[in-house]
Amino acid sequence: MDNTNQRKALINSEIALFLRGLIIGKVLTLMVIGGLLWWLLKPNLLSRNSVDSSSNQSLNTVSTNASSFQTVADVPPASFNYGGSTAWASIRQLVDSQIQSARPELQLRYLDPITGSPGSSSGIRMLLDGKLDFAQSSRPLTDEEQAMAKERGFTLEQRQIGMDGVAVVVNPSLKVSGLSVEQLQQIYLGQITNWNQVGGPNLPITAFSQRPEDADTVIFPSNSNLKGQALGSNVQYVYSTTDAVRQLSKTPGGVYYASARSVVFQCSVKALLLGSTSGQLIAPYREPMVSPEQCPRQRNQLNTQAIKNGSYPMIANLFVIIKQNKGPEQQIGDAYAKLLLTDQGQKAIEQAGFVGVRQ
Repeated sequence: MDNTNQRKALINSEIALFLRGLIIGKVLTLMVIGGLLWWLLKPNLLSRNSVDSSSNQSLNTVSTNASSFQTVADVPPASFNYGGSTAWASIRQLVDSQIQSARPELQLRYLDPITGSPGSSSGIRMLLDGKLDFAQSSRPLTDEEQAMAKERGFTLEQRQIGMDGVAVVVNPSLKVSGLSVEQLQQIYLGQITNWNQVGGPNLPITAFSQRPEDADTVIFPSNSNLKGQALGSNVQYVYSTTDAVRQLSKTPGGVYYASARSVVFQCSVKALLLGSTSGQLIAPYREPMVSPEQCPRQRNQLNTQAIKNGSYPMIANLFVIIKQNKGPEQQIGDAYAKLLLTDQGQKAIEQAGFVGVRQ
């Protein structure tokens, strides 16, 4: 009996030693495999850490090197008068307020024209007459304006800071999907007078427009043969885009064109598709269109992609008009344009609903 118990105790001891050795062997094997894997992956880990470090340094460099309102030199510490395009209203509200907050030494005062309606044309005219220090325009300078400046002993420079589209809007009840640029021009020349001529209902067209001498945006380019032609008798003149939108909401056959940024967001009008031809129509808004019933809970947004890539047929470039006279007017005009062309300025312009020129 004693011999049997001794044998059992010996067997149990041997089993325990075997199990302990097996466990120790497994642990040692795992440690060897782990060490081998770490040695093999070490270069990749070092490389990844190096890349991450490099990326962080790159991001920090971009952030540090980004130009801001604070980085612009030679901003004159004084008060200046400016004005012009009504399409710039959101820039004046959003961007200019940021500029003056960052550069309190600069004070900007917006002036409306004493006679006529506010717009690119009236702003440039006020600049020529010495009533403004610089002007904001949503169209390029004309040959006549350049000639007038030379007669007065200076020149005008136009410096582009952004882009907008020209949108065509109608009464929401009008069953017309879009127009070609040529059809739009023919409407304003009085050659198309009924919507049934462009696939719409039998309804007379009432075309609203600012007076040519006060125009904010243009549909007849300066190099067009149509430039300077008299508008049709079906055109009714309005003081501003706000006035036109109010009139359109009450006029089933009404139509108006303006800065896309000014009218695409409106609830009481419908923006039409526009194309170089009637078969290539592009929306000035991001599709799908938000219906007037959904507005103002939702609003249409500007089709910035079509403006950026040039597929939208009517682009309105935004210019700072600078008087080149070697005086304080030239200094402030140049500084204001530089402020808008900084990284901070371009970002703010896009926040205001336009497309920047520095992509």
